[in-house]
Amino acid sequence: MFSLYKKEMQSFFFSPFAYVLAALFMFVFSLSFATSIGSLTSSTLKFSFPNIFYNNFFYFIFLIPILTMRSFADERKGGTEVLLLSSPLSVSKIVLAKFLSIATVFLFMMTVSMFFPIYAACKGEVMWSSLFCAYIGFYLWGLACIAVGMLLSALSENSIIAAVLGEIIMQGFLFLDNFGATALVQSYPKLNSIITWFSLQRRFVFFSQGMFRLEDLVFFLSVTAVFLTWIIIAIEKRRWSRS
Repeated sequence: MFSLYKKEMQSFFFSPFAYVLAALFMFVFSLSFATSIGSLTSSTLKFSFPNIFYNNFFYFIFLIPILTMRSFADERKGGTEVLLLSSPLSVSKIVLAKFLSIATVFLFMMTVSMFFPIYAACKGEVMWSSLFCAYIGFYLWGLACIAVGMLLSALSENSIIAAVLGEIIMQGFLFLDNFGATALVQSYPKLNSIITWFSLQRRFVFFSQGMFRLEDLVFFLSVTAVFLTWIIIAIEKRRWSRS
């Protein structure tokens, strides 16, 4: 499994792909950082790094499907999926290796953004406990979205289609949050509780407030595990249908 993980990592970092995505991630982060400084009303700058993540979910969502679109779709399009599935590795190990490689690239993108909190700490004060909690929550949110994007890539032969479908579904997650906040939904407590329970963004809010809840941790990991299981089932079904 490590050999496939290494191969996937080389495909990301031996090409401009990972660095371009990291640059886009930094651009969104730095734009929010600069906007906070530009809106100063006094000599003291006060803002929250977790709010940068929360307020820019819409833009960060565009990066995840681009990161995952090639995971399986390019294998099918290039005809290398047959060779991959005939290797000694089991389907679960193949899926896990690809997932870990993408998760590592996403972690690299988030690590680069640590430049801004470190810079802010040199000039002022940073609430590191709240910041790290927000980073953990955002990373868990990213893992769940990566699993969704990989499933769409596994079901498609075209990476562009996989990316577009990923954008639509992940924007649907944001719509779910906004829909749950409407007066119509809030007038029905049971419906509101169901939508709130499935809301990824609302669960991140607790992390952004420095609250590390076991319930939210289990939820994100469970969603990730469920989608990874669906990927394994989809690929196994396709392999047996071919044989």
